Amino acid sequence: MTLGPLMQLLPKIELHLHLEGAIPLPALWELLGKYGRPAGIGSLADLERRFTYRDFPHFLETWVWKNNYLREYDDFTFIAAEVAADLARQHIVYAEAFYSPGDFARHGLEPQKLTEAIRKGLARHDGEARVNLVADLVRNYGPEQGGRWLREIAEVKSLGVVGIGIGGSEHKFPPEPYAAVYEEARGFGFRTNAHAGEAAGPASIWGAIRALNVDRIGHGTRAAEDPALVSYLAAHRVPLEMCPISNVRTGVVPSVATHPIRQFFDAGVLVTVNTDDPKMFNTSLEDEYVALERDLAFTWAEIQTLNANAIEAAWCSDDVKQALRATLAKWRRTQMQSVS
Repeated sequence: MTLGPLMQLLPKIELHLHLEGAIPLPALWELLGKYGRPAGIGSLADLERRFTYRDFPHFLETWVWKNNYLREYDDFTFIAAEVAADLARQHIVYAEAFYSPGDFARHGLEPQKLTEAIRKGLARHDGEARVNLVADLVRNYGPEQGGRWLREIAEVKSLGVVGIGIGGSEHKFPPEPYAAVYEEARGFGFRTNAHAGEAAGPASIWGAIRALNVDRIGHGTRAAEDPALVSYLAAHRVPLEMCPISNVRTGVVPSVATHPIRQFFDAGVLVTVNTDDPKMFNTSLEDEYVALERDLAFTWAEIQTLNANAIEAAWCSDDVKQALRATLAKWRRTQMQSVS
């Protein structure tokens, strides 16, 4: 019997979610209508088909295209509220969401005001889904510009911005040039992440660890190519923010069945499961867990361990972690009572 219904109701935690990639399609459709729908996209079905990718660079091209329909601060308040409501519907009780202020500088949007607009939208669902923010400095713009954005974001850190990271074209821009930026970020009290081992190999992950001293690795999929790296990740409890279906959609791996997440989990790596850009990849956290059960024989107990790993790796306070664990414990007791 499938565990799908249990996975749907399970209070879930997600650590690698891009706000701009989590916009529910009806909300994105509304934004396309606001700014002028392009030729060839006359329905929601057309929009959904637009999110099919030849490879990782093609996904990045589509990301840039989509972001062109986010042009005003009110757009970010709108999408933040829609994403938070969607998380609540999925029983995601805590999430850490990336947002990419630099991608919207071309529209004249300032990082501080953009962060304020996002928090305004998220606040509409505070009692349903708690969302902290992680600012993606987007490595394509270079470390000098990334440092400027970091200092601007530090001014609004109190709005629930808990960390920084670098996404973007990993295959073109290695992590090492960002070492000084990451050191400065730690001085501001930010936790740190880097997308690594997705579009580039193990050297990218080693660079994020050795040069950037990151707290977590975004993806880390290609660590499987270096057994010594897998051993290091396990021994040092470096959390991996794994996104299996994302990796399939962008061609990083051919299928969930061939994804190395089972290998990492069995090796003792602190693995978490996430959706990355769920509305661009037609996935959800429930779908990710169902796929792991179906294709990689993850048991219900192991699924719960993956969810608990996310609490351990989260960048929230100890009080919030304790509350999340209590929520899960209460839910388990309720489930046991309903069965007995």
